[in-house]
Amino acid sequence: MSNPDRHADLISRFGALSPAETVLVDNIGVGHVDQLGEGKVPEPDDVEQQVRAELIRYLLLGGGHAPKMHEKGIRLSGVTITGILDLEGCRIPHDIGLLDCRFEMKPVLRSAQLDTVSFDGSILPGLAADRVEARGDLLLRAARVRGPVALRGARIGGDLAFDGAELSHPNDRAIRAERISIRGSASFRGARVQGGISIPGARAGGDLDFVGVHVEQPGDVAIDADAVHVNGDLILRHVNVDGRVRAISAQVDGDADASGAKIRAKGDIALNLNRSVVGGAFFLRDEATVEGALSLNGSTLGAIVDDVASWPQPGDLLLNHCRYGGFLGSSVDASERLNWLSRQDPSRWGEDFWPQPYEQLARVMAEMGHPEDKRRVLIEKERLQRTSRRLRTSGKATRALLWLSDRVLWATTGYGRRPLLAVIWIAVFWVLGGVYYGWLEHTDAIRPNSVVVLRSPEWVLCSVPTTETTFLVSTGQERQGLAAAGQTQLSCFFEQPEADAFPKFSPLMLSADMIFPGLGSGQREYWSPDTRTTSGYIGRLYAYFQALAGLGLGLLAVAGFSGIVRSD
Repeated sequence: MSNPDRHADLISRFGALSPAETVLVDNIGVGHVDQLGEGKVPEPDDVEQQVRAELIRYLLLGGGHAPKMHEKGIRLSGVTITGILDLEGCRIPHDIGLLDCRFEMKPVLRSAQLDTVSFDGSILPGLAADRVEARGDLLLRAARVRGPVALRGARIGGDLAFDGAELSHPNDRAIRAERISIRGSASFRGARVQGGISIPGARAGGDLDFVGVHVEQPGDVAIDADAVHVNGDLILRHVNVDGRVRAISAQVDGDADASGAKIRAKGDIALNLNRSVVGGAFFLRDEATVEGALSLNGSTLGAIVDDVASWPQPGDLLLNHCRYGGFLGSSVDASERLNWLSRQDPSRWGEDFWPQPYEQLARVMAEMGHPEDKRRVLIEKERLQRTSRRLRTSGKATRALLWLSDRVLWATTGYGRRPLLAVIWIAVFWVLGGVYYGWLEHTDAIRPNSVVVLRSPEWVLCSVPTTETTFLVSTGQERQGLAAAGQTQLSCFFEQPEADAFPKFSPLMLSADMIFPGLGSGQREYWSPDTRTTSGYIGRLYAYFQALAGLGLGLLAVAGFSGIVRSD
């Protein structure tokens, strides 16, 4: 039973004590949780479970003849706290545990110095705690807050926890915690928030944990974590956010994990990590969906862990100047990664082309041991960059010339990334020439290149069958033909003793001489297609083409190997 005399000083100061207040005062020095009723949040009209905020403040400050408080501080559960619990600027070396309580007015903890403060399970109309210093934890787990929570500039020596809390301050910031410093972790696991969470400039010694949080702030910033510094992980796993999530210029020493996240901000940047530095990996997988743009512009990531199903829609990816160390447990196939990069749309943001994302991907492909994939990425980068250049060029004729030169460079050297293509083309033209010149020989459309030989009796008589005669102008004689039945002039000529001093015809060597005039085999000086026939005339034109192609492709191959024709 309570001793009325013991409460005389308190009664003289506060008047009659309610049953709940009597329990609180009687057990202030015990240190266990004073649970009234079933410990649940009482109904607003339950007078017997009401405790005045003034009395709690008086007991915490130990003023006047207040009973001595246990070292564990106040631990009260299941009461309604009337009035304003105003501890602004107070220095209280005890824990404050007001669990499953109903607050009529928002508690005021501005600039107070406290130990652990817990409002777990309580109903509050808000919390004013700017610049509060809690040497222990600040806990609002499973709390229901119908108003703003202000923690700007607060310093928490332990953890900040809103796990399972319900916070409501629609069309505004439900939590304002700019520049908050937390030695431990900040946890919002499973919280439901109507309004935004604003923690720019926050410092957390552990994790910044939003696992399963549900935030509704459509058309506005739902989670503002700009310039935060997190020594642990930034965890956005399975968040459900109607609004934008920002962590611009954030410093995360661990991972940034958005696995399974659902973020909706169509037509805007839904998830913005611009200029952020993530020491670990950036995760985007497990059916994560970002309805809106994902921006990693200027960010530095230790690695990327993603899957195709979680990539943003085409036009909703920004990777300009994003740097990352590699892909972990993710596809490194060039086709899939080029599809990934193709989801960028620089024109949507007022620019024409971003080469850096392709160069970064190529660098990562090379470091991961995929040189051919690297080459494919760089070729695609060259194609897109040259297309962008043509679009910037005024004048149809100029654009046409650029298009032609780009197609030639693509076909012959892969824009300088595959210089061996030029060598292959040279080999193709060489073999085709050898085949064609061999056919010309077979059809008697090859002849010597020497005027002396062309006028010699042997050559002239080899064009006449043995059954006929012809008059030789050079000798003034009538002579018998030398060509056997069905024999070509060229094969007949080679059977003559005088032909021994003339080089034998070689189709492949003639083709090589046409492509490389300085080869020195002598075929080009001694033999050529016979332009008196259509096939020979075509052969002569092909020889001219070979000379030009050999020169051009040779120069392109050298330029490709030296990197001259690349845009970088």
